[in-house]
Amino acid sequence: MGQVAWLGESGSEDIAQTGGKAANLARLAARYEIPPGFCLTVEAHAEWSSRVLAGEFPAAFVTLVSDAYAALSERCGATSPPVAVRSSAVDEDGAHASFAGIYVSCLNVRGVEALLAAIVRCWTSAEDPRALEYRARQCLSAAGTAVLVQEMVAADAAAVVFSRNPTGSDEVLINANYGIGESIVSGLASPDTWHLRRADLSIARFVVGEKATMTVYDAAGGTREVAVLRTLRSRACLLPKQVEALGRLALALEATMGWPVDLECAFRGDDLWLLQCRPITTAR
Repeated sequence: MGQVAWLGESGSEDIAQTGGKAANLARLAARYEIPPGFCLTVEAHAEWSSRVLAGEFPAAFVTLVSDAYAALSERCGATSPPVAVRSSAVDEDGAHASFAGIYVSCLNVRGVEALLAAIVRCWTSAEDPRALEYRARQCLSAAGTAVLVQEMVAADAAAVVFSRNPTGSDEVLINANYGIGESIVSGLASPDTWHLRRADLSIARFVVGEKATMTVYDAAGGTREVAVLRTLRSRACLLPKQVEALGRLALALEATMGWPVDLECAFRGDDLWLLQCRPITTAR
C-alpha cells in the first residue's frame, strides 16, 4: 500500500495504516456515494512527521502530496478542487473511543500549499494535550495517525444521523441544517430534528430548529457562518423523501457494519453523500 492509499482500493480498509475514519469509509466506498479521496497512511506519518513538524518540507514529501492531489484533481474533473482534510488515527472512530472534536478537520482546502498546511495541522493535533489526555482516560497506547483527504461536497443541506438514539430510544435520530455540516457538529446552530420509528421509518416526532446560521464555503478558503433567511428558518431544511433516505441509509449501514452508526451526510441537490460512518460510542 505504501504511503498513499485511495478509498475503495486494495489496502485502504487496513485500519492499522489508514486509521479508523478512513478505514470505515473505505469499507463502504464501492456501495455508497462517498466523495473520492486518498489517505496519507501511518507509514507516511512515521516517515515524515518529525521533520515536517520541525518546519522542514523535504522535496520527496512535497512531491508525494502534490502527485496525490493532482491525481485527485483528475478524478474530480477539476483544477485544485476544494478538499476536506481530516485526521484519521488508528484508534479513532472505534467502538469505545471516538475522539470527537479533538482531532483536526480542515475544510475547503484548495491548492498544494494549503493542503500541506492542513496536513501539518492534522499531525500536530495528534500530539495535542487534549488528545493525549483523552487517550490516557481511555487506556489507549500511542497510535499512528493517518490523514484523509477528500473532495468537498458543496452541500445544500447536511445531517448528522444516529441509527439508534444515543439516549436509548428505539428510533433513528436526525439533526439537519442548511449548508455544510460544521454548524451541526460544532453546535453553532439549532438544527431541525427528526425522530423516526425504526420499524417503518415513520416520523414519531419532528422539532423545527431555529437554524439562525449555516456554514458555507469562504472564497478565501475555509468556511464561514452566514445568516439563514428568516423565511427559511421556520421550514424544514429537508424534504420528506430526504428524511426517509437518511433513515434507510442509517439502518442499512448498521446492518453492514454490525454496530449502531453515527453518520455525517450531505445533500447536493437530490444526491445523498456519506461523509462519515463511525460507531455510536454512547449507545446503551
